Amino acid sequence: MRSFTAPGNTLRLGQPPVWYGWAIVALGLAAMYIPSFVDLFRGLWSTDAQAHGPIVFAISLWLMYRKWPAMWEASRGARPSPWGWPLFVCGLLLYVLGRSQDILIFEIGSLIWLLAAILLLQRGSQALKAQWFTLFFMLFMIPLPGPVVDTLTMPMKMAVSYVAEHVLYGFGYPIARQGVILQIGQYKLLVADACAGLHTLFTLEALGLLYLNLIRHDSLFRNTVLAILIVPISFTANVIRVMVLTLITYHFGDEAGQGFLHDFAGMVLFISALLLIIGVDSLLQLFVRSRNANKVPRATARTGA
Repeated sequence: MRSFTAPGNTLRLGQPPVWYGWAIVALGLAAMYIPSFVDLFRGLWSTDAQAHGPIVFAISLWLMYRKWPAMWEASRGARPSPWGWPLFVCGLLLYVLGRSQDILIFEIGSLIWLLAAILLLQRGSQALKAQWFTLFFMLFMIPLPGPVVDTLTMPMKMAVSYVAEHVLYGFGYPIARQGVILQIGQYKLLVADACAGLHTLFTLEALGLLYLNLIRHDSLFRNTVLAILIVPISFTANVIRVMVLTLITYHFGDEAGQGFLHDFAGMVLFISALLLIIGVDSLLQLFVRSRNANKVPRATARTGA
């Protein structure tokens, strides 16, 4: 078989370019999942509780595109992994079961299995290693089963309501609580799922993990502690949002609390969460620097001794 050499490439006659295979894979995935995502955009993703879904999906696509050159370089010359076939079969079964029985956690979750399988079959384990965070981040766009959400959401709303009541009471506001209902002055406010539910916590968790992935600290201690603190940071951001809505209703009336300013409180949630993450990260940075600075004199003293 004859071949000719172009700058930086060798193309064998009769052999299709590499991107042909990826194009076929992309078309196959599009044919399978475009109807699924259309249903999500028309259904769950159009609600306040699941509004984070399309955002997570868009960020996941950007992360995959961002990691693609590094993945390609890391998997250069690697052999396809046979472990991709079990993942591929499992992903197909999950998709068929989820699509036919309307089980979204299987239908949408199968995309992660299939993408992992395709990476293993096309570029080997190094490609999967390079894209692991992208696939992990996609977990946050999968709709959770209703019973699980309802079971976990109520204790979270109770805890957020409790903390918001005691903080505002400490600042002298006339506030009382009955379950997840806050009464401040003449107004009663129900702490809804969208304000302090499991979906909100999921969204803030995704925000914190994305921040960790983009910053990429060298300190293992700093990364570990910040990852652990994302959960209480997310809870604190929820408390701040509920308190902001409560204060808006108390000072400006019920219409202001339920109108435009209610949507603005959603922005307050994410801004406060991001500021808390950056603030905690800055404190950890100071701690790590001071600890490293203390190690240097000790090492110098030992050397001098």
